[in-house]
Amino acid sequence: MITTERLRLRPATTADVDFWIELHADPEVNQFVGAYTRDRAEARLRDIEDSWAARGYGLCVVESLATGEAIGRSGLNWWDQFGETEVGWTFARGHWGNGYATEAARAVLDWGFGDLELKRITAMIHAENHASIAVAERLGFTPRREDEILGKPCTVWALDHPDSDPRA
Repeated sequence: MITTERLRLRPATTADVDFWIELHADPEVNQFVGAYTRDRAEARLRDIEDSWAARGYGLCVVESLATGEAIGRSGLNWWDQFGETEVGWTFARGHWGNGYATEAARAVLDWGFGDLELKRITAMIHAENHASIAVAERLGFTPRREDEILGKPCTVWALDHPDSDPRA
């Protein structure tokens, strides 16, 4: 579990299926990540549980410390197709504009570079997702390459471990 000034991040589990479906039901929220049926959400959450078991990291449900309410998701996701670990963030529309994505992702990056000793963390962002691009820029990410994720083009942004040689 990761705690920030305003947020608690805990591993996502299959018990979060209703929240996962509700979070991604809003067309404004899911325009880049897609909606989830119950079957798709359960399968995705099983994959997340498997990631936690195999790698020691995965996606988290983000809760407000003030209310205990689940307000989004963030965490680390391993992509076999890229051989890379990505930080991700998605929040319910009612919680946009409060800095939660930056706060959660910064905590995840500190954990990934610190405790997990990752050398590079990516963020795969669609070109039209201006809000996520702004978060990535605030966190110090830079665009590295164009690629495709889930059948859609994206820019792969990356951030190297602060102590690593970026030329490596």
